[in-house]
Amino acid sequence: MTIDNRIQVVLIDDDPHLRQALSQTLDLAGLKVLPLAEAKGLAAQLERDWPGVVVSDIRMPGMDGLELLTELHAQDPDLPVLLITGHGDVPLAVQAMRAGAYDFLEKPFASDALLDSVRRALALRRLVLDNRSLRLALSDRQELSTRLVGQSAPMLRLREQIGALAATKADVLILGETGAGKEVVARALHDLSNRRNGPFVAINAGALAESVVESELFGHEPGAFTGAQKRRIGKFEFANGGTLFLDEIESMSLDVQVKLLRLLQERVVERLGGNQLIPLDLRIIAATKEDLRQAADQGRFRADLYYRLNVAPLRIPPLRERGEDALMMFQHFADEASTRHGLPPHELQPGQRALLLRHTWPGNVRELQNAAERFALGLELALDNNAPDDAVGTTVEMISGGLSEQVENFEKSLIAAELARSHSSVRSVAEALGIPRKTLHDKLRKHGLSFADSGTSTHADEHE
Repeated sequence: MTIDNRIQVVLIDDDPHLRQALSQTLDLAGLKVLPLAEAKGLAAQLERDWPGVVVSDIRMPGMDGLELLTELHAQDPDLPVLLITGHGDVPLAVQAMRAGAYDFLEKPFASDALLDSVRRALALRRLVLDNRSLRLALSDRQELSTRLVGQSAPMLRLREQIGALAATKADVLILGETGAGKEVVARALHDLSNRRNGPFVAINAGALAESVVESELFGHEPGAFTGAQKRRIGKFEFANGGTLFLDEIESMSLDVQVKLLRLLQERVVERLGGNQLIPLDLRIIAATKEDLRQAADQGRFRADLYYRLNVAPLRIPPLRERGEDALMMFQHFADEASTRHGLPPHELQPGQRALLLRHTWPGNVRELQNAAERFALGLELALDNNAPDDAVGTTVEMISGGLSEQVENFEKSLIAAELARSHSSVRSVAEALGIPRKTLHDKLRKHGLSFADSGTSTHADEHE
């Protein structure tokens, strides 16, 4: 049992008359008080970020005030502890101040002195907790930047949405293509939430046989079906207190969808073959690569479940929409792989950078990560054959020919890379390269390049 965060003052004194009088003083001042007759066990009931203060007598049977101070500060050195002393205990109080007590009050003391000290301690506590929250938020943002690499507008927006949703209790629906990183996002939501110390249970509904999916998710009792010889705890129940990530939710049968809807609405689970409703405290993060609204319109997915899940949707942008993030992520994964294999890191050459930028990444982050692993191992940078033929040729040209030819190819690769990154107008490409537009037109014709090379079908002359 933990002490409610609404409690502002825990007051400990073994004298019932003094305890009652001090409690009334604090209560009349509008402070929520929890009076206790002994200090033993208090530390175990206080969470580290409990927002209140402790007021305790020094001389008590069992655990005294100094022992309590030591135990509380071992858990949270910033927790304000105010000590009440008799006249002969002043040397002890001085010792306690040196040990980190916030203040001490010598009996008899005026009510105003107690209230003033408690209010100052509460103000300090709020400041300490605010600073902790700011540091944690900064740490979370830094951690997200490491997990979800990229500085494109879609990724900045995704990280912002994750940061906003993580601390809430809302269930989340993640939308994204295969290989986009849906489980990475789900784990980030869990690790940045108040459930981070609870279990994270991931299950791919599409990988489960129809005959076992209900048993896997909801569990079963002995004798629930042929072969069920003992009780099985399902994934939902196993994730109690934490987060359950349910990928490929679109593959669940309509019957299972009915049970999932009930679980989402009532937060209880009933094992197959059982009669007991088991209360659950968990967050559910579902993920899909399909348009569930369309699936609902076609009768393949329950509309009521779709609307229940679609309260907090998160869309992961495919890699082809993230511009130069591909280069940043590729180098990040390649460096990680080099470290893992004990190999020296490799730097991308200009032609290789152009090739990566012009690739459409049908396998998304998963495909890029595999390519980066091969690159780190010193293998050929070979991508699926969905890039333009001249992009592959660029890489080959960059490693052959004389100096003049290499310079020409280098220039071509730089222009091709900028076309892939910034294909809105000739002006923006020319400005990025630091050359006049007429010069850019000449070089485009010289190298046989156009805006069609960046994924559009319009010639560069039309993009003024």
